[in-house]
Amino acid sequence: MEDNRRLIRTSKFLSRVLRHDPGLIGVTLDKAGWVGVTELLDAAAAHGRTLSRAELERVVAENDKRRFAFSGDGLRIRASQGHTVPVDLGYEEAAPPAVLFHGTHPGAVDAIWREGLRPMQRHAVHLSPDRATAERVGGRRGRPVVFTVDTGAMAAAGFAFRVSANGVWLTERVPPEFLGGG
Repeated sequence: MEDNRRLIRTSKFLSRVLRHDPGLIGVTLDKAGWVGVTELLDAAAAHGRTLSRAELERVVAENDKRRFAFSGDGLRIRASQGHTVPVDLGYEEAAPPAVLFHGTHPGAVDAIWREGLRPMQRHAVHLSPDRATAERVGGRRGRPVVFTVDTGAMAAAGFAFRVSANGVWLTERVPPEFLGGG
């Protein structure tokens, strides 16, 4: 149980450093969001957060949302999406499925119906490939509310989509006329 809690804390720490605040431990992400694994581990240790390579590998492999990825050679790590710091993840445009989903909390519903989905502090709106994933995402802060997004109509209207390494679909915004459910 303690081991699982440590992995969760480590995942949250990595999210903060690799998505939002690399300066917290004095690392610099390259333009694509990568940082050297050794640099990350050394910087974390220097700031009182000792991690082993094995722990890092477990977090990457076992995170249910696959938030992180190693480079092909295993020497670098990055977050797959969700950054608030400037990065270009290099994901190519892709044709989305006809429908995707967005999970949120009840307090955001009225604004979403009025304004649609906006990236807020992130680089893109995040859409889930299935309702169950959207419910998990939306349930982080209470009872989830799930919107259905008519991505087929959005694509036909010229909206661009990209899919991250962990299967999260990304788009600049979703106007309210493409939303259902909620």
